[in-house]
Parts: sequence; C-alpha cells; structure tokens
Amino acid sequence: MAIEASEIEQLIKDAFPTATVTITDLAGDGNHYAAEVIADEFKGKNRVQQQRLVYAALKGKMDGPNGALHALALTTKAPE
Repeated sequence: MAIEASEIEQLIKDAFPTATVTITDLAGDGNHYAAEVIADEFKGKNRVQQQRLVYAALKGKMDGPNGALHALALTTKAPE
C-alpha cells in the first residue's frame, strides 16, 4: 500500500502549519521517502523529540507491516 508525497506533506503541515516541508521519493515506489521539516515548534527540542513529533503527525501511517509508509529518512530542525 503506497502513499503519495503530497499526503505526507499535508499530514506534517497540518501538525506544523508554519513548517517548510520538502519530501523526496527515494525509490519511486511510494514507500521510501526522505523528508526535511523546518518548524518553529522544534525550538528548544532535541533531534529525537523533533522526530517523534513528526512521526506522531503521520497518524499511524508508519505503524507496523500494515502502514502505508515503509521508510522515511527524516531531517528536522528549527529555523535559524
């Protein structure tokens, strides 16, 4: 079950409305993506906390073998 890059971006933007989000399909299969998320909400949070917030925003799309998203290489940071 594949997921569109636009759906990933929308889920992240719903959680972080001011974020800059860049999604790259790494394999062309709709299952392996890279995402860069730059959001004010990440200020004061370490990288693990930031990534947990993004995974939570995906609302279970990566949960287990039945998830729509198999792999997400995630880069997060607060704006400078």
